[in-house]
Amino acid sequence: MSEMKITKAVFPVAGLGTRFLPATKANPKEMMPIVDKPLIQYAVEEAIAAGITELIFVTSSSKRAIEDHFDSNFELESNLLERGKFELLEIVRDILPDGVSSAYIRQKSPQGLGHAVLCAKQLVMNEPFAVLLADDLIDGGANPCLQQMVTKAVQNNSSVIAVQQIPRSETKKYGVVDVDPAAMPLAELRGIVEKPQPEVAPSSYGVVGRYILTPAIFSLLENTARGSGGELQLTDAIAKLLVQEKVFAYQFEGKRYDCGNKLGYLEATLAYALKHPELADDFKRSLQGFAACLD
Repeated sequence: MSEMKITKAVFPVAGLGTRFLPATKANPKEMMPIVDKPLIQYAVEEAIAAGITELIFVTSSSKRAIEDHFDSNFELESNLLERGKFELLEIVRDILPDGVSSAYIRQKSPQGLGHAVLCAKQLVMNEPFAVLLADDLIDGGANPCLQQMVTKAVQNNSSVIAVQQIPRSETKKYGVVDVDPAAMPLAELRGIVEKPQPEVAPSSYGVVGRYILTPAIFSLLENTARGSGGELQLTDAIAKLLVQEKVFAYQFEGKRYDCGNKLGYLEATLAYALKHPELADDFKRSLQGFAACLD
């Protein structure tokens, strides 16, 4: 069997972002900034660092801002050039590096993560691919999460899904894997279930928004019934996939911020501001001032 090569990544970005209304009424949640970059750009940069060269965005009619963000803006670039703002010009031009392409496909209505991934079938074709959810901002330091996963996928020539340990009381919010804990941080899946109640959850390892999948997932998605919430669940298709081929759960190295909720978003903003090269020192002093006012 030839070595797995992963050059395509799918970004499901068609969700409504209702948890952040009214901020997301006219602005995609994936475009909400963490300091000075939108969430989706962090995910794209992580993918590119892992060797991805083809970006596939599954969007909706209200997400045009994402497409515009990764496109060139001649008027802005000309203005920055005329004003001698060369540093800012470089930042704008480097949002999507040379050699990396992007494609956009519409998901007509939110029908679950599995449906969003299935929408990308014709662009992924018969190749292994990554899936990244921008809501999950993962700080992997010098070794980004997806790069870690690519290494494991290539070594094992298999699908890999990212997991982290979660409080058992929160299993009903996650896909939860059945694995041998002694084999972690990389263990072959024995099972996976979407949002189980704590008393029946197979483990305390919850799936987070990073996947590397073989193209076999598409035919399984096409033949998977609607699951939790009446949606097509990627978790249910993965449960079928592991019957046909090996699938591994990987407990990645790094810190994950759940930016799909307000507290996680605020925590990420604080963490990234505290390490921002221009802001860190001043921001730390500001925080110390606020802390002094707390009871």
